[in-house]
Amino acid sequence: MLPEVRQQYNKLFKQARYEALVETVHADYPNQLEFRLAETPVFVPKDLGAKIIEAGEKIIDVIVAPDFKEKTKNAVPADCLVPNENAHSSFMAFDYAVCKDAEGNLIPQLIELQGFPSIFGFQPYLGEAYRQAMYVPEGFAEYFGGRDREMYINEFRDFLLGGHAPENVILLEIYPEKQKTRIDFVLTAEYTGVKAVCLTKIQKEGKKLYYDLDGVRTEIKRIYHRLIFDELQQFPDLQTEFKLTDEVEVEWVGHPNWFFRISKYTLPFLQGNQYVPASYFLHELKEYPTDLENYVLKPLFSFAGMGVKINVTKADLDAITDRENYLLQRKVQYEPVVESPTGGTKVEIRMLYIWEDGADRPKLITNLARLSKGEMIGVRYNADFDWVGGSICYFETE
Repeated sequence: MLPEVRQQYNKLFKQARYEALVETVHADYPNQLEFRLAETPVFVPKDLGAKIIEAGEKIIDVIVAPDFKEKTKNAVPADCLVPNENAHSSFMAFDYAVCKDAEGNLIPQLIELQGFPSIFGFQPYLGEAYRQAMYVPEGFAEYFGGRDREMYINEFRDFLLGGHAPENVILLEIYPEKQKTRIDFVLTAEYTGVKAVCLTKIQKEGKKLYYDLDGVRTEIKRIYHRLIFDELQQFPDLQTEFKLTDEVEVEWVGHPNWFFRISKYTLPFLQGNQYVPASYFLHELKEYPTDLENYVLKPLFSFAGMGVKINVTKADLDAITDRENYLLQRKVQYEPVVESPTGGTKVEIRMLYIWEDGADRPKLITNLARLSKGEMIGVRYNADFDWVGGSICYFETE
């Protein structure tokens, strides 16, 4: 991608500058960064950027259609159904693999999507950190719609607060101080005043929720939802006054039900979009594809790649009894488009949207990138490589 920019970046790259970047993050936020930062950002050419944005708009067309809620009525497991669902998701995140088509042109291919927030707080910090420490030429932006860093932070703060005082809005997690993305929670608090609160610390009185803020019992009026049910199920004996499925008087920014509605469950409804690989509910398949080696099996209700089977056989599929909980998706071939001193690196780009209450469509505001040389994207598959990890894209604007 953009050979001249990449060559200049690699020519100017110094390991010491990268190490200094990482050390600066640790100095600014001690003991908060637990995932690996990549040695490089990603520079996205105009034509690929336009395709990624087009792909997102086509996906959004399906999500804003009047029948979307009806199509996804079975997406939320009965024991995870949270009352007072709003009209649409507050957040969306679309993950694309960077691939090549038959003519050798770069194209995005949708891997997954989420009606759930991502690291909206960390990205403005990371984007600025790369600009300060590494080579980032003019004519590239990490934000969309003409936003700059200050505009982005102000917009995100107002969106989270929803007109409430910061002390009445919380970021909800389970043991937030132990989460790998906890640096995002710290930065979110710094930018917006919204602090992370553990589910175990919430007090419930009737339909109202409270938490302890510097020794003062404080009402919770709005919840920035960051807690994933999968993780909660890892603590079967957890004792809490408040359960997510309780009827309570709070606003949700990111209602929990949308985590399920806009998810792998949505993929089969997106067919006909050239940027979305063929995807099928396993229980609806009358016969398997003859080229099963070109498909991947994904549990519908799992997080961070857990349970994904890359090399699928007919025997694997026949052995599944809860077939309604699985998706068969055509594999995509990630292209190693980022040149590094130790070989090509594959890229996955996550486009991040917010959706204001009452708005017709969500707004694309920023992005993140993940670089990989392993079999799959993710920390556990890239432990032995360099030039991999979390990053950000700068999209060509000039």
